[in-house]
Amino acid sequence: MSAITNSIAQAPEPWTLPYRGKVAMAGLIIAESAIFTIFVVAYLFYTGKSLTGPTPREVLHPPIFYSICLLSSSLTIHFAVKLLRRRQFAAFLTLWALTLALGGLFLYGTALEWHNLIYNHGLTISTNLFGTTYYSLVGLHAFHVTVGLLALSIVLLFALLRRVGPEQSERLDVLSMYWHFVDSVWIVVFLVVYVLGR
Repeated sequence: MSAITNSIAQAPEPWTLPYRGKVAMAGLIIAESAIFTIFVVAYLFYTGKSLTGPTPREVLHPPIFYSICLLSSSLTIHFAVKLLRRRQFAAFLTLWALTLALGGLFLYGTALEWHNLIYNHGLTISTNLFGTTYYSLVGLHAFHVTVGLLALSIVLLFALLRRVGPEQSERLDVLSMYWHFVDSVWIVVFLVVYVLGR
């Protein structure tokens, strides 16, 4: 009798539909991954086929510090959402703002690199095949970072107005999925542009 009671007590919870925001974000991530794949393949295909300089080896330097900033922001956003669920609002706010700052630093690093390439090395999107594919790929990623930063800023604004609480943690989890995607894509872009493509 006790075995029957135990099996009833330990019955698994009924399956429920996943949160629709996560499903929608997963769909968006899959579609965006396909777009990034096309740009990565184009970059690799045209590497070394420019008839004129400058070449990647001559002008590209791996942005190690700014890459660490962006990848660290995946940790800060993850823990920020966890803290919000635990109703630790001040700690959530601090880590959310830190995520925003780290993403902003990365974008600043990209702007510095582009300024250097354009004004010191004369590399623009129309200079050669390398310039076209480089600015297209890195620019696509920078655009996604910018969109993410805008979304993070809106959440921060609402949080400062005390309009964000644990009941919004599921929605912020969806936003963190996007941010993790942006960070993951940067690992691929970094390896393709600054390691394999040189």
